[in-house]
Amino acid sequence: MEKADLLILADYVITATDESPVIQNGAVAVKGPLILDAGPAADITRRYQAARTISPGGKRALMPGFVNAHTHAAMVYLRGIAGDLPLKDWLEDHIWPIESRWLSPEFVRDATGLACLEMLKAGVTTYSDMYFYEAESAGSAKKLGMRAVLGAGIVDFPTKTGSGPDEYLAKAENFIKKISSFGGGLVTPAVAPHSLYTCSPDTLKKTRKLADKYGVSMHLHLSETQWEVKEVMKTCGQRPVKFLHSIGCLTENTTAAHCVWVDDEEIELLAQSKAGVAHCPESNLKLASGFAPVAKMLQAGVRVSLGTDGAASNNDLNVMGEMGTAAKLHKALSGDPSAVDAHTAIKMATAGGAAAIGLGGKTGSIKKGLAADMIILDMNKPHLAPLHDVLAHIVYAALPSDVESVFVNGKQVVEKGRLITASEEEIMQKAEEWGRRIREERE
Repeated sequence: MEKADLLILADYVITATDESPVIQNGAVAVKGPLILDAGPAADITRRYQAARTISPGGKRALMPGFVNAHTHAAMVYLRGIAGDLPLKDWLEDHIWPIESRWLSPEFVRDATGLACLEMLKAGVTTYSDMYFYEAESAGSAKKLGMRAVLGAGIVDFPTKTGSGPDEYLAKAENFIKKISSFGGGLVTPAVAPHSLYTCSPDTLKKTRKLADKYGVSMHLHLSETQWEVKEVMKTCGQRPVKFLHSIGCLTENTTAAHCVWVDDEEIELLAQSKAGVAHCPESNLKLASGFAPVAKMLQAGVRVSLGTDGAASNNDLNVMGEMGTAAKLHKALSGDPSAVDAHTAIKMATAGGAAAIGLGGKTGSIKKGLAADMIILDMNKPHLAPLHDVLAHIVYAALPSDVESVFVNGKQVVEKGRLITASEEEIMQKAEEWGRRIREERE
C-alpha cells in the first residue's frame, strides 16, 4: 500500500470536475499539501495507508473549498457603514473619506484577520484581494492558513499610501519581490489598478507591463456601473472592455471584477482573451449597479467566477450565498431555469474561481496533483433533509454554518466549525475595538 498523510472518507465527494462531478461513498488521499488520489472509498482505502483517517459518516459531503475571486478583505471593518447608496456616492462621500482617516498597516492587518476568519468558517479557502498595505494582509492570511492572491492597489490620485501612480507602481513591484517567496506557497502577489476611471491609460499600460515582467495577474474593476461606461466612453472613446483590449491590458492574466454593463462584442472579447470575470451578484444588487449577463458569458465561453466584493458593500464574505444568488438570479433574468444549473454554480464558486484568478493549475477541484484545499459539509441538517440531490442542496439550501472542517494545503484550519490556527476570541476583540474607535469619531 502507498503511504499517505491523510485519508478523508465521505458519503459524497464533490469534485467540481465534469468527468465525475459526484463520487458517492468516496475518499480522498492527501500527501503533504497535495491531493494524492480521489475515488470510491473502497478503492482508495485499499490502495493507500495514512497516518490519519477522517471518516465522519452521517451524511457528509467533501468538496473543494470556495474561491472568493474578488474582494477587499480589510474593508470588513467598514461593514454596515453608509448603506443604501449608489456606488459613486457611497465611495466618494463615505468610504474614501473614512479610509483616508483610518487606513494603516495595523488596520489592514487586523481587519484581514477578521475577514479570513469569516471566510474560512464559511468554507472559503482562497480569496483574491485588491487593496493597500497588502504585505500586512499576507501576514494575516499566512497566520490563519488561508490561500490568497493579493493585489497591490494602484490609482492615479494621492492617498495615505502613495502620492501618485509612479509611487504605487514602485510599491507594487517591491511587494511582488517580497511576497513571491513568502507564505509557503499560500500567498501569491498581483497588481490591482482600481479601474479605468481612476487609472489613466498610461497607468494601466505600465501596470500590465509590470504584471507581465513578473508573471503575475492584473486585477481591476471593469464595467461595474452605467456611469463608468459613460465616463470611459467620454474620456477614451470606447466602451471599457473594448478599450482595455485595445491597449493590450485584457489578457489571460486579467481578472475583471463585475462586468455588469458589457455588450455582445465585449463578451466575445472577454471570451477570446480568456480573461477571468469575477461576478459579484449580491454587491451589484445592493448597490443597484445592475445585472451582469452571466448566462450569455457562459454560453460564449467566458471564464466566470464568483466574488463577494468587500463586506462594506455586500455585507458579508459568504461565497456560498453568492453561489445560490447567482444561480437563481440568472435563471430569472434569462427566463431559462437551466441557465446556471447546480453543477455550473459549484464550478463557478470553486474551479472557475481558481482559473479566473490565475490558480487554475493549483487549486479549485478535487483532482490528483492539485492542492488539498477542501471542506467537509454536514448534510445531516433539517434544511438539507431529505437528501435527494447533493449538488442542488449545496447550491440552494446549504449554509455557512454547515461547514464542519476546512483544509488548506493539506492542513486542517477549521475543526468542528472552529478556527484552530488562531484565536477567534482575539480576532473578534480587535474587531470590536476598531469598531468602537470608528463609531466614536463619526458621532
